[in-house]
Amino acid sequence: MSLPRVVAVAPGSPAERAGLTAGDEVVAVSGRVPRDVLEWRSLVDEADVELEVRRGGLESTVVVAKREGEALGAEVHSSVFDQVRTCDNHCEFCFIYQLPKGMRKSLYLKDDDYRLSFLYGNFTTLTRFTEADLERVVTEGLSPLNVSIHATDPAVRTRMLRNRRGATSLRWLRALLDHGVTVHGQVVVCPAINDGAVLADTLAGVLDEYAELASLCVVPLGISDHSNEAAMRAHTVGEAAAVVDLVEQWQQVYLRLLGRRLVFAADEYYLLAHRPFPEPEAYEGFPMHEDGIGMARTFELEFTGQSTDGTGPRPGFFQWVDGAPAEGYRAPRGTITLRPRRNAPVGILTGAYGARVLGPLVDDLGREDVRVIPVDNRFFGGNIGVSGLLVGEDLARVLAAEPEGHRYLLPDVCLTQGQFLDGTTPEDLPRPIEVVATDGVALRKALS
Repeated sequence: MSLPRVVAVAPGSPAERAGLTAGDEVVAVSGRVPRDVLEWRSLVDEADVELEVRRGGLESTVVVAKREGEALGAEVHSSVFDQVRTCDNHCEFCFIYQLPKGMRKSLYLKDDDYRLSFLYGNFTTLTRFTEADLERVVTEGLSPLNVSIHATDPAVRTRMLRNRRGATSLRWLRALLDHGVTVHGQVVVCPAINDGAVLADTLAGVLDEYAELASLCVVPLGISDHSNEAAMRAHTVGEAAAVVDLVEQWQQVYLRLLGRRLVFAADEYYLLAHRPFPEPEAYEGFPMHEDGIGMARTFELEFTGQSTDGTGPRPGFFQWVDGAPAEGYRAPRGTITLRPRRNAPVGILTGAYGARVLGPLVDDLGREDVRVIPVDNRFFGGNIGVSGLLVGEDLARVLAAEPEGHRYLLPDVCLTQGQFLDGTTPEDLPRPIEVVATDGVALRKALS
């Protein structure tokens, strides 16, 4: 078990006034050793916090004078101090198994930790969930959580997770819902395994057993060139269209019986099926925007000025590793800005899917000085076309062929803590870039 290590102290904060400095290790807070940032946050929220601090091998007591509820003003290094609960499933479609060799070690860690679900929006299968976990979730109000369902048929779910507990672990989903915990569900659809009749059975099972779900997103599996699973393949156009049709049929069933649509197909499905995106009201408030549900439609509303509140900076994939904000996706984030001359022609860097969304929007501007630059993802290969998985290696290849002196805009979702997944940074690219928040409002402002 590691100790919370202070990485930043806010000027003028109670922590600074008490003498806390970056690098201090906190052995205990008011006599208790916090297991994670959730417990840390609860403990330091009290008035007059007593910290047992280790600095330079020596331990001392630091009393922080503060009011109850007043921010301590100290940021710690990680979200989990004891040990991340790793995943003991062996899903064929797991993207961790499809990563190229030689990446940062932390990226290969599979988690199935409900705490990271609450903090970062990770999905948990609940196969390692316990009574003690349920008690903590309920008593501490750790809601919402994201749960991977994949199939409600016990045999199919066991086969997909390659874990016999997959047949029974959804009982915890029922327990969470019974205790009023908000839960968003996910189904990763694998062709010829849990699509078609199996997907229809899953949507019926959700209606029968888990109708209190806040939302259910249906997403296609991602297949990189590094997958070794023979049964895993990308959807055909017809298969993607069949998923969209089935989801939309069940939306009407849910709407009639529950008064809401509940289930949504990922934007990728509409792109794969060459179908137009649903109207904004069909997304019912975009409850799973972070999982790629309605992201394109939201971007369009923001970019065209129909929505003035942008979704803001977005963390990249694998957002909880490598020193990501311990407070999770709720933590504020900034963007990197490297600006060439403002009147230069503009190139918008994006993935294959992003280019199909952005292209028509940029064309409607009627500006010859703005163009979309699709970046083919050769690093991962396969059917990987989302902008969030773009890496420096591919961006460098494309930018090297682009003219100097232009402005190049890149969505911040490509970066986590200023670093691409391949370990490179914007400073390694052959052209200066501007990193902007991945929303239409931010892009509109960058172009204005």
